[in-house]
Amino acid sequence: MKKLLLTASACSLAFAFAASAQTAAPGTPAAWPEKPVTIVVPFPAGGSTDMVARAMAQHMGDKLGQNFVVDNRPGATGTLGAGMVKRAPADGYTLLVSSLGAFVVAPHLLKSVPYDALKDFDYITVPVQAPNVLVAAPGQKARTVKEVIAQLKANPGKVSFASSGNGSSDHLSAEVFWQQSGTEGLHIPYKGGAPAINDLLGGQVEFSFQNVNAVLQHIRGGKLHAIAVTGDKRSPVLPDVPTLAEAGVAGAEVYSWQGMAAPKGLPPALKKKLSDAAIAALNDPTVKKRMLDQGLEIVASTPEAFTAYQAREFARWKTVIETRKITAD
Repeated sequence: MKKLLLTASACSLAFAFAASAQTAAPGTPAAWPEKPVTIVVPFPAGGSTDMVARAMAQHMGDKLGQNFVVDNRPGATGTLGAGMVKRAPADGYTLLVSSLGAFVVAPHLLKSVPYDALKDFDYITVPVQAPNVLVAAPGQKARTVKEVIAQLKANPGKVSFASSGNGSSDHLSAEVFWQQSGTEGLHIPYKGGAPAINDLLGGQVEFSFQNVNAVLQHIRGGKLHAIAVTGDKRSPVLPDVPTLAEAGVAGAEVYSWQGMAAPKGLPPALKKKLSDAAIAALNDPTVKKRMLDQGLEIVASTPEAFTAYQAREFARWKTVIETRKITAD
């Protein structure tokens, strides 16, 4: 009996120690998440980034047994929300899901941003990416890249290209296209993709490089003409549309992408648990189908791969923005 009591006492001590260790080390895989997790999206609800964040939040919440809540904090081309996340504790309870703008464009485009994109975040995963597609307004006769280039060369600086804003991936796609084709167009920036697409449909502007998922329904409905995609391969949802490289313009590959990040300083074990949950969400058949049906490509990269990709994209867009003298105005 005495031996049995000693054994029970030892077990009780072991459980107590384990419980105190778990309480003392929030952020370890055993403890996290103990309360709701906030995913900051630095853009309005309803866009591509918001959709990706909400799909991931739902799956991650179900898998980890805690609510993942999307908090839309638009402003200053994504830098307002990113700055909020940078200032949050590195405990896994505040995350950022943003397009490439806040990560690799705005730091070069704006005079000051409230974070250092290379130093202030732990990069978790690139959930998805999508090429942009060069589309022509309904009244345009151009159907090939060669014809678009001919139109540009015949009217230098006068052929209009709509974008969702200065420094957006669709704007940068146009700048790279003009650079690599030796042409110049007229950039018409809008405050968001929706008004740019509306004016394109109405014929107020002539061309645009838009996210595939944003204009897919209009292409399929015959309202916009797809000319080429900016990816390094054809888009599965537009298999008959060539890449720019296939059409004779090399070096103009551009992807629009989303990234999930956290404040710098996550404990390694927590970072792994978080990235594993994020990647599992993207590989869930329901989530994956939803993304693929809209023309998005699943990336689901590791933290190490995202960190390396972020550095390459940061350097690339710095060069493009400086070379092309792109400004936020």
